[in-house]
Amino acid sequence: MIRGGRNNITSAPAFSKDAMKLLLCTANTVSVYSVATGLKITSLEDHTAPVTSVIVDPSSDETHSYCWTSSLDGKIRIWEFSAPKLLKTFDTHLPIHSLVMIPSHVSHSVIAYVSVEDYSSVSSDLFGQIRRYDLTQEPLPSGDILKEMEEPKPIVLSPSGEFFGVSRSCNIHIWNASLGASEHLKPKETTLHHTELITVFAFHPNQRILAAGDVKGSVLIWKDIGNGELTSVKSEDDPESFTAFNWHSAQVTVLNFSSDGALLYSGVKEGVFVVWELDTRKKQLLPKIGSPLLYFISSSDPTLSSVICADNQIHLLKMPSMEILRTISGIKPRRSERHGFICYVKTRDICLTRTVSIDRSSGIAAFCTANHRVQLYNLLSDHEISEVQICERNHHPDGDEIRVLVTAVALSRNGSVMTTADARFAASNFSEGLVSLKFWVFVPDSKTFSLSTVINQPHREAAITAIALNPARSMAVSISSAGDFKIWVCNSDKNLTPEDSNWICHGDGSYKRTPITAAVFSGDGSCLAIAAKTVITIWHPLKNELLYVVGKANATIMELSFTGGGFLIAASHGSTPHLSVWDLMTFCLSWSYRLYIEAIATEVGSPYFAVLTWLPESDRLVKSKEQMFCGKDGAILLFDGSGPKPVAIWTVMKARGGTLSFVEDGKKSQPLLAYVNRSHEYVLFDPYGDEKLETSAIDYEVFLAAISKKTKRSRKKTLMSEKPWETNFCGSTLNFPPFPDVCSAFFSSRMQKKVCERAEREPESHSS
Repeated sequence: MIRGGRNNITSAPAFSKDAMKLLLCTANTVSVYSVATGLKITSLEDHTAPVTSVIVDPSSDETHSYCWTSSLDGKIRIWEFSAPKLLKTFDTHLPIHSLVMIPSHVSHSVIAYVSVEDYSSVSSDLFGQIRRYDLTQEPLPSGDILKEMEEPKPIVLSPSGEFFGVSRSCNIHIWNASLGASEHLKPKETTLHHTELITVFAFHPNQRILAAGDVKGSVLIWKDIGNGELTSVKSEDDPESFTAFNWHSAQVTVLNFSSDGALLYSGVKEGVFVVWELDTRKKQLLPKIGSPLLYFISSSDPTLSSVICADNQIHLLKMPSMEILRTISGIKPRRSERHGFICYVKTRDICLTRTVSIDRSSGIAAFCTANHRVQLYNLLSDHEISEVQICERNHHPDGDEIRVLVTAVALSRNGSVMTTADARFAASNFSEGLVSLKFWVFVPDSKTFSLSTVINQPHREAAITAIALNPARSMAVSISSAGDFKIWVCNSDKNLTPEDSNWICHGDGSYKRTPITAAVFSGDGSCLAIAAKTVITIWHPLKNELLYVVGKANATIMELSFTGGGFLIAASHGSTPHLSVWDLMTFCLSWSYRLYIEAIATEVGSPYFAVLTWLPESDRLVKSKEQMFCGKDGAILLFDGSGPKPVAIWTVMKARGGTLSFVEDGKKSQPLLAYVNRSHEYVLFDPYGDEKLETSAIDYEVFLAAISKKTKRSRKKTLMSEKPWETNFCGSTLNFPPFPDVCSAFFSSRMQKKVCERAEREPESHSS
């Protein structure tokens, strides 16, 4: 099993003592990366909930490297991460949101201060607590409560280990850790007051100085902290106790001192960095990172720092110039701008954005991300390949009238061609918009795509809602909200380089002026299946001829896919969702389920296919379904197209907006199944191996009855039924005559297989 794409920014990372490694909190694990290469070395995996803190122990040396971790599972763990090896676990029995460890030179005991969430608190509206634990005591005591707050807050520790604190609204509460070294003596608390909401603060490395940033962009400097309460309003008795720098126009999100304490770095959400000289109060604007900033940390090497951005990117910086030395790239989050595009296309009966495409032959996925880009990511090795700027960035502010959105992306089977669609429309006038269909060719030397052809308004003023590429030749089909489809081909001039090749319209079509909602090519590229809302049609892509009308579904068909076993899979959305399996030898409906389908994955040359289904929000409240799904909101079902009984079932999280695809792995004979959820986290596993869920037919019936959109039936009646599948799926109610003459190229291999099977069953005749 391969996992990847996880969020690398759940909490602040930490450098190793020698600054050669970077420890990142990725979901339930801590991933250790090499600073020199940017590649993952190892992982610390034992927590059962998201990791919230990672702290490198200063007692680490060249031979042994230790770190502390905390998690929402309530555990504090100490590791030797160079091994890696778990050394010891401490259980607080409360979700830990933040952890700081007091160095041994400050406290001779092993003292930990944690920010926890406790709903059993006496104060009903104060659920956040700062607690102190002495980890040398066994069993671990409940801990001393230093402060109660409305919610848990992150704890910041000074580099010297002398002070730690939390920000709460317009105040910063700090404690002297050295005064809390004894279990009988609580550390002394002092408070710094401000007139605005404080967003971030940092301690000076070797002086009693604290810097803070507020919501309006001001940077505040307090001196002589720990000697009593201080305010941001200057005192006549001591006018030098407080200083304010006002330059940022937005709230300050990151703040950190240089290792020698002479400089202060401040950054805001827009990715702008400023370096301040504390003595002269001069400022210098540094290169813009280009993404919202979340954390900024320093290492033991004064020339090395790291900035962590909201787009799941970790940049290693050369100080003090802030030059990016290397980037550890995760999968970037998807753009959430959809409301305007929904209004622009003026319908909810079509799939509006298809922003993930996976090349099954190489395991490379294309993700539409913010700033109108497509990120190419290798799912097998869990690393970024490159980024492609689909259209120029929108430099207008968020309140501007123009909206730009990449609405579709598709990769060819061999990864040599990528097709994208983008739309520009006015937020105040949804009747007008500019749609562009673009074809890209892969350049091996740069490991990215180069733009080949741009076609503006390919469907007049209608928006493109889906793109499909032919797996066998340079051909593509696009469908639009206007109810037509167009077939595109690449010119065959062999004297032209791939970058100079052009794509032209080969033909267009429609079916009874009905909106086209789905399109897919067969595995050998000889057939094109088109869904005109509820009607499935088969076309000859080269001749652009309608060959056959397969059948009609009860709801709008949103997904179509061919299997290698001669079946056509259709998924219908709406108030009556359906998963339908059509036998292409007879053009009859073989079987169907009433399931909410999000994605379909099929194999070339195999009758097996997988579907991703999700549980409606209203149905998740049913107790029996909650027990069955264990808090998860969807499931992956593996089928053999010849029968309705699932081969295996897996329950998953974040199914709505997810993607499925089979991926070929050169190390294994069987393809892997890749599941990417709506947060761009993914898992690849062997669907035919030991990881599949083995249950009986009755168990499958109960499970499918729970997720099917059916009239509620009692569990007892279902189990007692002699034909348990009878109530959960329906066979064909239509009787189409066979049509053996259409798509002969597609069916020839299927017919030969049937003849061979028949010959094997019949005994060989011998002459006497």
